[in-house]
Amino acid sequence: MHLLMVGKVHIKHKVIIEEKHKRTPINTQAAGEKLFDLSHTIEHGLVTYKGLPAPIICDYLSREESRKQYASGTEFQIGKIEMVTNTGTYLDCPFHRYENGKDLSEIGVERLADLDGIVIRADHKENFVLDVDSFRGKELRGRAVLVHTGWDAYWNSEQYFEHHPHLTEAAARYLVECGVKLVGIDSVNIDDTRGGERPVHTTLLGAEVLIVEHLCNLGQLPESGFTFSALPPKFKGAGTFPVRALAKLRS
Repeated sequence: MHLLMVGKVHIKHKVIIEEKHKRTPINTQAAGEKLFDLSHTIEHGLVTYKGLPAPIICDYLSREESRKQYASGTEFQIGKIEMVTNTGTYLDCPFHRYENGKDLSEIGVERLADLDGIVIRADHKENFVLDVDSFRGKELRGRAVLVHTGWDAYWNSEQYFEHHPHLTEAAARYLVECGVKLVGIDSVNIDDTRGGERPVHTTLLGAEVLIVEHLCNLGQLPESGFTFSALPPKFKGAGTFPVRALAKLRS
């Protein structure tokens, strides 16, 4: 500002120094954070649950056809997916089991994202049943309880559907009494599927405890010290849908 108070000023011996713009990348994670993908990949023809149809993934508008609609050098692909909502790694909410239960659109994001997580380790063997003793003595209140059985090793094979690990009704009641927010498992079902009853679904969803089935990579997580997220689209009138489940380790 003082230069405005004097006469004509000449600046000599100028040196121009170029410096790169110090821009912070948009996708930078906070120091010490690490993310783990806990979802299976969904692809055309994948059978998630025996008896349910595999997804059909195809073009609604192919790149070739799109060239007829856009300027030269511009093309797009618009996909079309036909599938049941119980496909891949998916979340169950109360509407899945109860006609008047909350559907996906009615579940608050605070029930789905950044939940304090805990991993329960279970034996990797056929017909393994997790009863109350599998969870007793753990701090479970308000947490996402992830049951690691290792059964995801059989994903996309016949063995995945048979003799899978599951919880008992008593274990489900205990988890409700402990005030858990969500229960996930890396097995084909949280219930024993050899019969027609589903007492674990009935108990958990009746208490508005959310369920995530067909998880994977739980063996990479510590027992605690992480948050868990599993967000489906906000669909009205749907009780299940695939999620991109992930865990974030705390620094």
